[in-house]
Amino acid sequence: MLSLSLITLFMSCKTDNKKMTDTNSSQDSIALIERAKAIHERVITLDTHCDFNVKNFTDSTNYTQDLESQVTLPKMNQGGLDVAWFIVYTGQEDLTDEGFKKAHETAMGKFNAIHKLVDDFAPEQIELALTSDDVRRIVKSGKKVAMIGIENGYSVGTDITNVEKFYDLGGRYMSLAHNGHSQLSDSNTGELDSIWLHNGLSALGKQVITEMNRVGMMIDVSHPSKEAMRAMIDLSPVPLIASHSSARALCDHSRNLDDEQLEWLKKNGGVVQAVAFSAYLNTEKHEKYAAFKKEIALKIMDSMNVAYLERSDLKELSEEERDAYYSVLQKVNPLVDAKLKTMKNVPEAVNVSDFIDHIDYMVNKIGIEHVGISSDFDGGGGIEGWKDASETFNVTLELVKRGYTEEQIAMLWSGNLLRVLDAVQAFAKNMQS
Repeated sequence: MLSLSLITLFMSCKTDNKKMTDTNSSQDSIALIERAKAIHERVITLDTHCDFNVKNFTDSTNYTQDLESQVTLPKMNQGGLDVAWFIVYTGQEDLTDEGFKKAHETAMGKFNAIHKLVDDFAPEQIELALTSDDVRRIVKSGKKVAMIGIENGYSVGTDITNVEKFYDLGGRYMSLAHNGHSQLSDSNTGELDSIWLHNGLSALGKQVITEMNRVGMMIDVSHPSKEAMRAMIDLSPVPLIASHSSARALCDHSRNLDDEQLEWLKKNGGVVQAVAFSAYLNTEKHEKYAAFKKEIALKIMDSMNVAYLERSDLKELSEEERDAYYSVLQKVNPLVDAKLKTMKNVPEAVNVSDFIDHIDYMVNKIGIEHVGISSDFDGGGGIEGWKDASETFNVTLELVKRGYTEEQIAMLWSGNLLRVLDAVQAFAKNMQS
């Protein structure tokens, strides 16, 4: 997508000496964009973290339509996103049999929704991949690719056989915790109060790691605590992934990996998927822009007689109430964005350049073979320039601007992640035989 500044530059070119300089500059820009487009078309673009709402996976409302969701098939086609990892997410609740049962039912509903999309609603447009060979075959056929990740091992409950059950349903990675300590692992959120439940992994969590190795499911360290990550690396003979985390050295958030964790991942042979989540990329810019945007949203919501709720307030709502609130926000957000476009002195939003800064840092720190890309779309992700899947090309464009080669861009977009998947599945095959 051409920026307004580039379009203006192209339209202003004349033939005098000064304008000839502008012409050369614009031609360079055109050449760079065309080169980036060609690279974007050739490489396999893979996003390891896309949340979804099961209400958008029905026969009447689904991803064949251009819904307000950040990821849909039309948006994937427009932006050239080949592979979306749909996330079987369950929120963290009480560590009780009732809680485990509810979480498991939620997980199964999401697995079923994904299978409905690929099997019933759009089998001619998208197909489920279980291996890296599947990914390459499906992309070559012209279809989009669905893969499945599991966010929060809470849904496993205390029945370790659920690991293989989830694998058989297509789950190819799983994190053992989310925002709150699970029965398997401590969460990064323990940093807020220094209260830990397991000091890393529980005994059951350690068994789950071994079982994930056995079946061939990648271990995701994005939400668990640092001590839990240390234990996972000690236990696992195969590489790990961080499915959606960025560099803590650039943004001091507990969801990011510090330099020591990055070195662990490098030695382990794993990969960290930098995430386009503004709060994890640039705290100062995020907070200034978010505060400004919140003021606009409050005025609009007040005019709609809707109360603004903080994230902590949402935890007190039932699932149905949260869904209802999110449906209201889907109507509010476009109104806020439209209002911002008419205003002056709007703080700069976190953008694609900030995102690539994290990729640059981690590539320099641990090597390009250990870094990848994720969005966290429909789960809070999205930045200026990559607000949804339709703008995916802008990530490749910025990488080209930074001097990355096509081979390197292919590694970042999918090669590194698929290498880890291959290693994990090869180990499982040998272990089983």
